[in-house]
Amino acid sequence: MQRFQKIFQSEATGGILLFIFALMAIILANTALSESYFNFLDTPVSVQFGAFSIAKPLLMWVNDGFMAVFFVLVGMEVKREMLEGSLSSYQQAIFPAIAALGGMIVPALIYFLIAQYSPEIQSGWAIPMATDIAFALGIVALLGKRVPLPLKVFLLALAIIDDLGAIIVIAIFYSHELSTQALILAAITITILVLMNRMKIGALCAYMVVGLILWASVLKSGVHATLAGVIIGFCIPMRGRKGEKPLHQFEHILTPWCSYLILPLFAFSNAGVSLENVGFSSLSSPLTLGIMLGLIIGKPLGVFLFSYLSVKCNLAKLPQGINFKQIFAIAVLCGIGFTMSMFLAGLAFGETPHNSFDTLSRLGILLGSGVSAILGYSLLRKTTSN
Repeated sequence: MQRFQKIFQSEATGGILLFIFALMAIILANTALSESYFNFLDTPVSVQFGAFSIAKPLLMWVNDGFMAVFFVLVGMEVKREMLEGSLSSYQQAIFPAIAALGGMIVPALIYFLIAQYSPEIQSGWAIPMATDIAFALGIVALLGKRVPLPLKVFLLALAIIDDLGAIIVIAIFYSHELSTQALILAAITITILVLMNRMKIGALCAYMVVGLILWASVLKSGVHATLAGVIIGFCIPMRGRKGEKPLHQFEHILTPWCSYLILPLFAFSNAGVSLENVGFSSLSSPLTLGIMLGLIIGKPLGVFLFSYLSVKCNLAKLPQGINFKQIFAIAVLCGIGFTMSMFLAGLAFGETPHNSFDTLSRLGILLGSGVSAILGYSLLRKTTSN
């Protein structure tokens, strides 16, 4: 229980920081400082080691580099929860797993139905699938002890499975032209990491060095670089040769960096949507509507419906101490898709010639996540007692 409380405290503070930095970005993007803000994100940054070089604007370093570190943490969290946490047994995992599945399928279907006659935006179908764990847990933390612990654990487990689903979607659908040479080097590096894990090597610096090579290889391969982070996270051993706990140690080190620096920096870099040319036509765009309705309607409908049916069909049991009204409130909160949705939007539209797609998708994410946060907080407050 103490470990969960620490997680919620960290995520709550991180959620507040996400909101502050996202708000700063929106303000900067719509004032006289907008040119400076966007020029800052376009600042070219390059790293060269002999013939090997990586040259990208600052925004892409944040999205491909810093976010890879965040995905290391995601990989470790998923592994820990699967081995000794809320996903370590069938009975514990099946209820949030089914809920997460519904929360991915239904929003994607709603988006596809709205975008079916606009083939140029159909690549954004995965955007409303994601749940922002920091924002969602931050909202829950505002209600303190009113929210029962089993409900918080349900949200945490659901969000972790949700992240795992997003990782699979990125790997399958958002990888582009592949480099055989880079993939071979990545495969060799992964083999080394797996061997290090099997040998229970506990030196974190060794995983950082080999992991950096893997990240560079995956970046050059055409597979999205953040997937390297997940692989690194899964390869960190739970126990070392001398009884130490490398995964717990590394997770303890990375959590504050991700919560207080990496995710707020990502929010600052990606939430800056210029509202200069935004009108009713933007709000009624199939892209904006697809994401908004996917988050506001699809996410809660999918999470709640699949949860309800899993219990009625005896596939899972409702955790003790919570009811379906509270599950519905949590399902609405799952419509806060901010970080992962922004990330998926960048993959879907960030490199297309239609710059307006990127703006419209971010607008839909901000509106959909905002409405979900307000509704979710109100419902959770009504369905929980002091």
